[in-house]
Amino acid sequence: MQDREVVVTQRDVEARLVPSGTAITIPEGTFVTLTQALGGSFSVAVNGNLARLDGKDADAIGKQVAESEFETPSDGSINEDQVWEALMTCYDPEIPVNVVDLGLIYDCKVWSDSEGNHAYILMTLTAPGCGMGPVIADDVKRKVESVPNVEDVEVELTFNPPWSSEMLTEEAKLELGLL
Repeated sequence: MQDREVVVTQRDVEARLVPSGTAITIPEGTFVTLTQALGGSFSVAVNGNLARLDGKDADAIGKQVAESEFETPSDGSINEDQVWEALMTCYDPEIPVNVVDLGLIYDCKVWSDSEGNHAYILMTLTAPGCGMGPVIADDVKRKVESVPNVEDVEVELTFNPPWSSEMLTEEAKLELGLL
């Protein structure tokens, strides 16, 4: 578990309440407690709620986000290992485990055709009613789009089969204290 750090917002910043996904604005000068800083996004406790800030707003809490750097394949193809690496930088804002180790990624396909280079991700969420689902799916899409030569990304959410804790990797179970 990460150490919690209290910071003061340096400007008004957009955030999403967790787990509802409701958009809020945290005003400049607000004390927030940083609870998770993983994968380029931040979870903060503010006024008794948990909220998620995008990495693009790291400056609002005095932080910086390191961008992933991938070597570009010279043949113009998509390196599927890089897609998986990008997926492993996506986190549920409440759980300090990436979406791959959580078992949320059901399928990952990459291919090229006359229209370009494509990636398809089939994923689920830990709970069907999670308001953060679109936020997590958008994060997956944005991170996969950052992989060299990826021109088109489709992220599909499914709840069949439903997620269960058996889908966690051993590393995730260890991180969450389930072993």
